[in-house]
Amino acid sequence: MMDIKTITVIGANGTLGVGVSAIFASFGNAKVYMVSRTLEKSNKAINKAAKSVKANSIMENLIAKDYDDIEECVSKSDLVIETVVEDLKVKEGIHSIIDKYIKPNAIASTVTSGISINKLSECYSEENKKKFIGIHFFNPPYSMTLCELIPAKCTNKELVKEIKEYLENVLIRKVVIVKDKAGFLANRIGFQFINQVMQYAEKYKEQGGVDYIDTIIGLFTGRNMKPIYTSDFVGLDVHKAIVDNIYEHTNDYMHETFKLPQYVEELIEQGKIGMKVDEGLYKYSGRLVYDIKDKSYREIKNYDIPFIDKVIEKYKIGDYQEGINIIMKNTSLEAKICKELLVSYIVYAIKISGEIAKETTDADIAMAEGFNWIPPYALMTLIGKDKCKEIAKTNLGIDTKYIKEVFDNNIKSKYGYEKFLKAKR
Repeated sequence: MMDIKTITVIGANGTLGVGVSAIFASFGNAKVYMVSRTLEKSNKAINKAAKSVKANSIMENLIAKDYDDIEECVSKSDLVIETVVEDLKVKEGIHSIIDKYIKPNAIASTVTSGISINKLSECYSEENKKKFIGIHFFNPPYSMTLCELIPAKCTNKELVKEIKEYLENVLIRKVVIVKDKAGFLANRIGFQFINQVMQYAEKYKEQGGVDYIDTIIGLFTGRNMKPIYTSDFVGLDVHKAIVDNIYEHTNDYMHETFKLPQYVEELIEQGKIGMKVDEGLYKYSGRLVYDIKDKSYREIKNYDIPFIDKVIEKYKIGDYQEGINIIMKNTSLEAKICKELLVSYIVYAIKISGEIAKETTDADIAMAEGFNWIPPYALMTLIGKDKCKEIAKTNLGIDTKYIKEVFDNNIKSKYGYEKFLKAKR
């Protein structure tokens, strides 16, 4: 088993930097140099890290450092993790420094959510490229256990195996090894779905738009947070960076669903980027929602959609199969939208996982452990393959070869669906 005793986290005062530092200090019992622009920021980050894992005892493993100490910290570390802002030039500057001072047997890594690992590996010497890898944790790491491992072309294969074992056995992560493709796996699937839902909100703006679609694809469909609300929670600026990157660097059959809707672009331009500034697609101080049609905020509506209430009643008594059957049999516009989005999610998740990950079932791990969404294979089992095929072909017009590729197998999910389906709107 890989022995990691000392770690440097650069950019440790950010949300992910804090969470990653806490995981290594607690689960890994490692000494962690938390490096920020200033010591004041690093000291604040130490307190946040302890709170994130509910263990003040880890504070003795956390050491506050600033950028003047990078050389010393890197040269003493078994693992160096970069968690700075998602900006290529900024990251390249940090990795060029790591390359100079990293010790011979140490590992260099980034937690980027989308910047090319191969591009960042160019900052390293030929020898150091072999020990550079992407380790993408999800927020907050204490409760979201997914970890995407992204080797660069030159990364040593034995090192990949050892890191995976360490992450799984010491840090108790659910690890998927993925190719260096835009968005990697979980964000590729998750933000495709969220952005598609945003596009549906624009398409159905006369019916209500944002809160209308968020109601239709709400918690009862297998997620802890409504999809458009999720984008507000993450930050519309972050959402834009992710989908723009995927739109620019990929061209799969769902390419156009990564195009950010104009109404979201306008909100970002106005600085209304979500929960962190109190307003975005929702306005939190007044429990309001953005009306796409009127370009103003209004009260969130309690939409009268009878089939949703019937589904929730079935969930309350544990009859999840009948709950889903109600959705599938209903002929209302709202049920049609719900069915289309759910099946679209299944097909895309499984199809793209086959291209990016080692197994198509890695899509289940990615969505369950990284987003806390119902895994696509579990949802497919619940809906039924034949019904999924029918909706994919008739409603969504998905190419027959993709439908065959996704559904003509006997793969079963290792996850149950019960814990993901909430008896809530």
